[in-house]
Amino acid sequence: MNASAIPRQAVTAVDSHAHVMHKNGPLVAERHSAPSRDVDVGEYLGILEDFGISHGVLTAPSFSGTDNSVLLESLARAPTRLRGTVNVEPGVETEVLEDWHQRGVVGIRLNWTRRSALPDVGSPGYAQLFEQVRKLGWHVELFLEDAPLADVLPRILDSGVNVVLDHFGAPDAAAGIRGPGFQQVLHALATGRTWVKLSAPYRLGDIDPRRYVDALMAAGGPQRLLWASDFPWISHEGFDGGMHYRRCVDWLHEWVPDPAVRQIILTETPAHLFNFRDSPNVADPILIA
Repeated sequence: MNASAIPRQAVTAVDSHAHVMHKNGPLVAERHSAPSRDVDVGEYLGILEDFGISHGVLTAPSFSGTDNSVLLESLARAPTRLRGTVNVEPGVETEVLEDWHQRGVVGIRLNWTRRSALPDVGSPGYAQLFEQVRKLGWHVELFLEDAPLADVLPRILDSGVNVVLDHFGAPDAAAGIRGPGFQQVLHALATGRTWVKLSAPYRLGDIDPRRYVDALMAAGGPQRLLWASDFPWISHEGFDGGMHYRRCVDWLHEWVPDPAVRQIILTETPAHLFNFRDSPNVADPILIA
């Protein structure tokens, strides 16, 4: 079946972070990764079908810069099943963002990891950008390491936007849960405007991810947590013998063994946050369980 012909369906599970990409597409000079192969949205939708996952969120990869064309084309192929976050710079026209909103975009991404210098989130340009985001009801998706995150996160929250943090909040492996950035993440959960993705444990060093899960759960509960596959595991495809989607599903079951709590993370929280129009179908069993 053509992906665009898939009928609207109730939300049974959401993968909150995945990528589509073209290997030979233009790449920005300042990047920390690159695509190793083409990843088409049809491939991704097929995986979701195989695992009984109803919806997904596509995240713009940093190496494409502000060229969001592949992501936008992918959203058009499955508008009821997919949402997206885009890479933009301050100064983007409101009319462009409004058009993308109608096409399924729900946020902007700031992938600022491994940067030698960071933009000033307090500048007039970013103040205007965050105001555009807030008025659209979008969120700011942030990927930034522990120490700079401790400074940047509260300043972004002060602008009034919602914030979604990638990959457990990107804590420092040496500092663990005591790192200043992760401690700021725990504090931010109490604002009611911050969410954290349980994803990509291969980016955490040697610390058991359950330490982070337990701390995040205690600080904000499952209503502040999301699950994501990070498909296709850019730069980590060969992790521990080779990545595959089943491992991502199994990890969530290890981290969150309670089915009722897991359902909140998989279904209720992302359905509302990412504006999937159908209400969560909480009466149905999750097929990946």
